[in-house]
Amino acid sequence: MVIAYIRPDKSFAPAHEQLQLINSYAISNNLVIDDEFVDYTSQNRRLKARSEVTKYFQSKKRATLLIYDVWVLTTNMEDLIQMFSCLLKNEFSVHFIKQSVVMTQQSSVMLVLGLVDQFRQKLQNESKKVIGRPKGSRSNSKFDVYINDIITFIKDGKSVSEMARLLDVSRSSLKDYIESRELKQVAFGSLLPEAPKDAEEQVINTITCPK
Repeated sequence: MVIAYIRPDKSFAPAHEQLQLINSYAISNNLVIDDEFVDYTSQNRRLKARSEVTKYFQSKKRATLLIYDVWVLTTNMEDLIQMFSCLLKNEFSVHFIKQSVVMTQQSSVMLVLGLVDQFRQKLQNESKKVIGRPKGSRSNSKFDVYINDIITFIKDGKSVSEMARLLDVSRSSLKDYIESRELKQVAFGSLLPEAPKDAEEQVINTITCPK
């Protein structure tokens, strides 16, 4: 079973950007997404208060999990270690799209530690930033709820006019949305940068040791 897990946050990447890359990754790697979990719980909520999420993951075994980045799982270091441990215990194969790496029970300890340390550095950097909307981030759109339908329509070769009729929306607005979100590139897997051959090594090399 292939699961796409999306958890939007105003300080990081919104849902539509995560969906873009996850869909593009799935297409590029011949993966068919069976289920999609969009988690709207606040990033400040600890794992013990996210029973819907914990029950969902505990009900799955040997699944393939597609997520944009480590922070999507949690923004708490203690919770991250617990989630990593439980996902691996349940034989999940976790694909981190941004890093172009896959974490499994067979992964090296250094890869797992590299992902954890990247997360630690990100939290440290974010704590130094001024609170507010990140520069250059895209606002939400009323079309975001149709993003998977639109991607399917594009794959099926439907024109923008056909899509607009099916969704009962403005053709011009839909056209602008498709272009701004680069959905044609997403639909055919060309949006995703080519994964480096030494992706795991790059993750490991980001580990910083105290001076």
